[in-house]
Amino acid sequence: MRHYEIVVMVHPDQSEQVPAMIERYKAMVESDGGKVHRMEDWGRRQLAYPVAKLHKAHYVLLNVECSDGVLKELESAFRFNDAVIRKLVIRKEAGETEQSPLFKVPEEDKKPEYKSRSADAGDAADGESVEAGEPAAVTEEL
Repeated sequence: MRHYEIVVMVHPDQSEQVPAMIERYKAMVESDGGKVHRMEDWGRRQLAYPVAKLHKAHYVLLNVECSDGVLKELESAFRFNDAVIRKLVIRKEAGETEQSPLFKVPEEDKKPEYKSRSADAGDAADGESVEAGEPAAVTEEL
């Protein structure tokens, strides 16, 4: 059995059907003794350019280990499903189980940084204030 990474773009109006589609595809893979190593539902995302006059699509990522026959069944299911606008199947050397970088949200992005006035006042804590456009005074000791 070989490892594959599959990305499917689903019509945004059919987003409520995505969980059922994923279960159907997982059942197809597991019926022949394959494995689903990773499944990520990325949700609706903006497209870089319109595809079939659509500006958004619902993305799903699957990393599977399956036989060639099951892969052909999956591709046929994608082709005859009107909700699937695009699909990409890539053969991989090994199965990937950790979260994809696109699905991860870095800790820095989760909480916005707010700069308060007290932090700005802390810069001039020694009582000196520097006006905008004025160079800071440099003192030298002899």
